[in-house]
Formats: sequence, structure tokens, C-alpha cells
Amino acid sequence: MGKPVRRNRFFAAFAILIAGLGWLTSVATQASPQQPGPSAAAVAAAVTGAPAEQVFKDIRVLKGIPADEFLDTMGMFASALLFDCVSCHAKEIITDENAFAIETPKIQRARQMVVMTNAINRLYFGAQNRVTCFTCHGGGNLPRSEPNLDVQYGEPIEDPYRMAFVQSVATPPATEIFAKYLKAIGGAEAAARLTSFVGVGTYTGFDSNDVPVPAEVFVRAPNQMTTIAQAQAGTNAKVFDGKQGWRMQQDTPIPLFAMTGDNLTGAAAEAMVWFPASLQKSFSQWQTNVAEINGTNVLAVQGSNPGGQPIRLYFDEESGMLVRMVHWRRTAVGAIPTRVDFEDFRPVAGVQMPFLWTRTWTNNQVVMQMKEIRPNAPVEASRFARPQATTR
Repeated sequence: MGKPVRRNRFFAAFAILIAGLGWLTSVATQASPQQPGPSAAAVAAAVTGAPAEQVFKDIRVLKGIPADEFLDTMGMFASALLFDCVSCHAKEIITDENAFAIETPKIQRARQMVVMTNAINRLYFGAQNRVTCFTCHGGGNLPRSEPNLDVQYGEPIEDPYRMAFVQSVATPPATEIFAKYLKAIGGAEAAARLTSFVGVGTYTGFDSNDVPVPAEVFVRAPNQMTTIAQAQAGTNAKVFDGKQGWRMQQDTPIPLFAMTGDNLTGAAAEAMVWFPASLQKSFSQWQTNVAEINGTNVLAVQGSNPGGQPIRLYFDEESGMLVRMVHWRRTAVGAIPTRVDFEDFRPVAGVQMPFLWTRTWTNNQVVMQMKEIRPNAPVEASRFARPQATTR
């Protein structure tokens, strides 16, 4: 399959993670370099999933959403316009995080655009997020108003990030696809014997300056997972204990914040993917269709529950192996995807497991390369506890 390639190293991580003080923050005058960073109260609020206005400065049109959803909303902005932080903020943000509070014309326009799309959705779509930033911008600064004839008369291009999914009568049922997958990885009995593992390897992402750094992964059935990386700025972690979750990144204004809503659902799915039986049982409805990934035929299987966001799995049609997962999370301005690609399968205690996986979302692209996976290793409950909050 090959590793996904970053289009622009500023496109996501710098645009979003450092943007915690954000697109929609402002003060009447420019911030002073002596202005303090986030208060202890703001850091504490982020850890508990408090509304964004208790965590970030001067929120005006994105009130009432948790801090992690606020950051995901920044991700929608960056993805829809292919912007980075300095596309909208003052250039001083590169050396002074307080400069995010400097109001610019594009920050003002961002507020107007949120109000506009909210009004359209409220008036015409029952307040559903049918019209989003990406609807008009589609990955460009200025929305297009003229049609593209190459799109009209060219071959249809499959969009793997579109949530709409149509059941195909030509594909086998999901139960059959899962059964083939279990056989491909070593059989249902071998898979059932795997109840935990500890992985040791490297983590490469924007927050590690695109340099591999030491990483550990702790996973325990049915749905607990912790990833820890020792980046240059300090320890980064993503923790899900089966019910609650947290992200810790030292290069952000708010280094630790709680995951909420669809971020928790996505974290659960990413933990359960290691235990196929649990994953299959966690969704009440499954649909199947055909697709293609990098020239390889795959079977797409989409699971959903009433009222929740779907999850989509891609299985190699020939081998039956799981090669990709996509899930979505809602933001105040529409849903955004997360993609996880699996490669480099090796036998571990009779089970074929990926030693390389790449997680791509709107604010980073991380490559996890395992050097060793220890199956059924004891994993203490403390590995899934909330990381220790830090202040700067």
C-alpha cells in the first residue's frame, strides 16, 4: 500500500495543534509578549471536557462545545481551505503563542462564515450540518463558482471519506467477510487467545519533527489502548480506558485535554480493531460494497449504530486482511474523517498482526512502526489512567 505522504508539513499539525488559542479568539489590542499562557483553570477545564469558552480565550461563535471538538473544528477549517496557522493568524504566532489573540481580517471572516453556514443549515436543513466549510471550499481558499467539465465527463472518482454508503448486492455479507478475515489472521481460536499486547517501536509525526522517536503501545481486550511517544518537547500520549479518553501533546497551548463524543467512539474502535470479534459485535448494522486502494481491490464494510457515526473497514479482496479503517467525528461545522492504514503483517502468537500503521487526520499524520510486539503481556490498569496534567 505504501505510506501516505504529507502534502504540507504545516498543513495540519502546526495549523491545528498550536491553534488552541485559535481562529476564533481575539482581543481589542495586540497581545504583549509578557502576556501569560493558559491559566491553571483553563488547563483543568480541558482535562474534564469543559466547554471551549472555559478553555480558550474569547470564544464568540463556537460556545458550548468541548475543547477537543473545538480543535477538531480548527481541523475542518485547515482541511477545507488547505490553510495553516499563519494563513489566518499574525506571523508572530511562530515565536509567541499569545499572538493567536491578535485579531486579523481572516479571523473576522472565519466568524462570519460559521454564522453563515449555521444559518443555512438552520433554515433549510433542520439544523443538520449538511452545508460545511468543505461543501463550498473543497480544499481551496476561494469557493469555485464555475463547473469543471473534466469532472462532468471524466471517470467517477471514489471518495473514501464520504460517509454516504450504498449496500451492494454483488458483495458477500459482512459476516462472511469477517469470517475470511479471522481465517486470514490465523483462525478464530488463535485470535480469541490474544487478549492483550505491548508494542515497542517508533512514532513519527509532525509533533516529533518528522523524526522517529521511541514509542510504546499498550492494548487490552476488549477496547483499551494507550499510545505513548517520547517527542522532543516531552511525552505525547493518547489514552482510552474503555469509557474515557485523553490526549496529551506538549507542543500545544493546552497540553492535556479530554476526548468527548465521537472522539471516544473512534478511540474505542481503534482499540477494538485488534480484537475482531468485539468489533463486529459493537455495531448493529453492517453494509458491504467494493472499492479500490492504490490499485488493489478491497471489500468495504461499514458498521453503524442508531444515532452514531459509522465506521468503515477495508479488507483486501484476495487475502482477506484488514488494510484500512476510517471513522468520523462531528464538529460544530461538519464531520471530519480519521484514517488508519495497516501494513507489514507478521505472526505473533499465531496471529498475523500489523507492525506498521499510519493514522491520518486533519491535524497530523503519525506513522507507528513496531519493532517488537509481546502478546498477552500483563498490562496494568494504570496504563489506561488519565495522564498527569502539566502546565507551562
